[in-house]
Amino acid sequence: MSVTESKSEVFTIAAGPDTGEAHAEKGDLRKLKKRRAAVFEQYVQPCAAELLGSCLFVFVGCASVMGSAGLEGSVQPAVAHGLALAALISAFGEISGGHLNPAVSLSVYLCGGMELGLLGPYVLAQMSGGMIGASLAKAVYPKPQFILSSGGAFTAVRSSHALGGATVAEVMMTLFLSTVVCMAAVNSRTRSKLAPFCIGLTVTAGILASGPVSGGCMNPVRAFGPAVVANHWDHHWIYWVGPVCGALLAVSLIRLLFGDQKTRVVLK
Repeated sequence: MSVTESKSEVFTIAAGPDTGEAHAEKGDLRKLKKRRAAVFEQYVQPCAAELLGSCLFVFVGCASVMGSAGLEGSVQPAVAHGLALAALISAFGEISGGHLNPAVSLSVYLCGGMELGLLGPYVLAQMSGGMIGASLAKAVYPKPQFILSSGGAFTAVRSSHALGGATVAEVMMTLFLSTVVCMAAVNSRTRSKLAPFCIGLTVTAGILASGPVSGGCMNPVRAFGPAVVANHWDHHWIYWVGPVCGALLAVSLIRLLFGDQKTRVVLK
């Protein structure tokens, strides 16, 4: 036997123990790893992204309000909220959609942009992130500024006579925001790569327009986080009822009029 033949025989024998059962076990292991990775990417990772994104958004929002405490106007908070949201949507959009807002998650689900099984976990993750972000903002700023700004909580509504106007303002501004989100990021016919930029501008415009009336919330989590940390619950219901009603109104318009053939429920 030649040296070449001997080496060939050795390699052949070494490969022998890899039987069909071993191949089957390796295949099952690969399938299990793929299944775990799919579950992680489909459920765990999106919820983690919503939690971290909401934390950062609320932190920036509360910090901008505390930093401008005592100053007139809402330009600084409006720009800070808009820029932060645009950046976070760009970062997390491909993972979770970058909702960071229960009203947006509701409208995206009703327009067919996400699964029902993710809606509840998204809202819980967003609320948890909002509380963490507000707590971090409290830790950063001195106590006098925290007290002066009520921890970044919404204090624009000071009397019961302003409740109607504040609620309508939240409905209209959230209608604006949800429409932009669903049309620019979900609806296949009008989807745009500029969606993060457009959504950030929408939030900035909403705060500038309705800040003196309602504070320009458009996001229940943005109101909930600082309300928990500062224990400020005056007229808090406005910041849930208004955004949810605005989101439902936006969904109705998209489903009936402006959606693509997959989204519309009439005249397909």
